[in-house]
Amino acid sequence: MWFKNLQLYRFTKPFEYTAETLEAALQQRTSRLCGPHEEMSHGWGSPLGRKGEMLVHAANGFLMICATKEEKIIPASVVREYVNERVEKIEDTQARKVRKKERDNIRDDVMTELLPRALSRTMHTFAYIDPKEGWLVVDCASVKKAEEFTALLRKTLGSLPVVPPTTNESPHIVLTEWLTKNNHPAEFGVEDECELRAADAEGSIVRCKRQDLGSPEIQAHLKAGKQVAKMALNWRDRLTFVLDDSLAIKRVRFLDVIQEQVDDVETEDEAQRFDVDFSIMTLELSLFIKQLFEAFGGENVDALDEAA
Repeated sequence: MWFKNLQLYRFTKPFEYTAETLEAALQQRTSRLCGPHEEMSHGWGSPLGRKGEMLVHAANGFLMICATKEEKIIPASVVREYVNERVEKIEDTQARKVRKKERDNIRDDVMTELLPRALSRTMHTFAYIDPKEGWLVVDCASVKKAEEFTALLRKTLGSLPVVPPTTNESPHIVLTEWLTKNNHPAEFGVEDECELRAADAEGSIVRCKRQDLGSPEIQAHLKAGKQVAKMALNWRDRLTFVLDDSLAIKRVRFLDVIQEQVDDVETEDEAQRFDVDFSIMTLELSLFIKQLFEAFGGENVDALDEAA
């Protein structure tokens, strides 16, 4: 349940759903198995998995939801092989060239035949809503997957007024200054990984892991004009993460001090343990997100107003 990646979205209008009204809305589009001729199904499942019944898990004002996607697996190479066989047969027997439109129709026929026999895989994407502070936080590494999630939520609710947040100061400029001037805020510490890029779009890229980022080697790259595109950071010795210049937060790891806090709470079953974990995680992330944006000069309110 502990989030490993954070894709952040800012609500441009207050989120007015309660846990009960959000539950009712999600119930209209619950997850299900793919039909024989469907490539994919996408709906809402319980955050607690098979042992849960509710589609919304609420604690301390935060609302967790889970999108479940089932997708048929048909390798492109297999489809291509079937299509090529049929195209070759037509061209040989009818002595004519198969054009693109006909080839596309053949591909559709092949997919229709293969879908009922295809294996499927199920993927879960978790997110939580912080109505008080106006955040939607999606646990996924890619923007594409996060946008799939928001598209499903928008389709379910009828509208979803969210935008990716921006800051008053450019992340790559601030992160570069943290390395060159060693002037990062007290809440944040520099770890041992970064990606440096030349300022021009086609410039060189340097990736460093398990490296002292204050070393002369790194400083030489910075003096040559490279800027920080990604960097591993520590927040208050409570979690570590990798931040990129689009404000995507990846490879989040909650450190021992938080895990000890979790272990100190006794629970009777998995549902109670989930509730405790969710409560502690969201309270930590709420403060973390606030201080992260403060470190980059605060949120760009003007851009938010324009989006609204």
